[in-house]
Amino acid sequence: MKNVLLLLLIVFCFNLRAQTDEIQSIWVIDCPSAATLERGSFMVGIDAYAYGGILTRVDVGISERIMFGISYGGTNLIGTGAVDWNPMIGVDVRYRLFNEQLTFPAVSIGFTNQGRGAYIDSLSRYTEKSKGAFLSISKSYNFLGTFAIHGGINYSFEHGDGDKDLSGFVGMEKSLNEELALFAEYDLAVNDNTTNGVGDGKGYLNAGIKWSFEGQLFIDFLWKNILKNNSFDTNSSREIRISYMQYF
Repeated sequence: MKNVLLLLLIVFCFNLRAQTDEIQSIWVIDCPSAATLERGSFMVGIDAYAYGGILTRVDVGISERIMFGISYGGTNLIGTGAVDWNPMIGVDVRYRLFNEQLTFPAVSIGFTNQGRGAYIDSLSRYTEKSKGAFLSISKSYNFLGTFAIHGGINYSFEHGDGDKDLSGFVGMEKSLNEELALFAEYDLAVNDNTTNGVGDGKGYLNAGIKWSFEGQLFIDFLWKNILKNNSFDTNSSREIRISYMQYF
């Protein structure tokens, strides 16, 4: 009986503390969280990915609830041969509907047309489709550091492969200390599993470790497509992302 009461007390204390910290990461890895940048802050970043790919991005906190960003890049920027630029500038718009409360997660809606990986002209899509219109929820917990869980649904407008299904994603992050944190996410990719698509039905599993310096400079070491969900390239990839946040 005492053991049961002790367990209940631990669970109660965990839940009580769980809802004191709000999540800060605006992306888990490639999946959006419900977080937005603070008003008057901005974040610039660069992603280095497969096939000599580089993606640059800028995000700005317009208000306490609204965030806006743009991105642009291409493949073969590093190496030899002609650069294959993305066909359009990426846009990321996000609005936080509800702030995180003691018993309620943060909820955001948004839109992004920036996919991941190389752009495939024949299918009018990125290797990993952009999330398109999305709804994200996030909840943070104070347990041996910060722990946060994320989830959402999305509808991509990249239909060149004929797959127009609604999709979804889940993710988590766990701090190890004041500088290091672990991240993982799983994109169901049910909108990318037809015979004309890139994915072969396993979904996209990504993981990474984030190194933070004074809460301003962030370096992410990423392991992407762990399940090798690609009918054209059966390899996972190692990528790096560098971000810097500052205030106006």
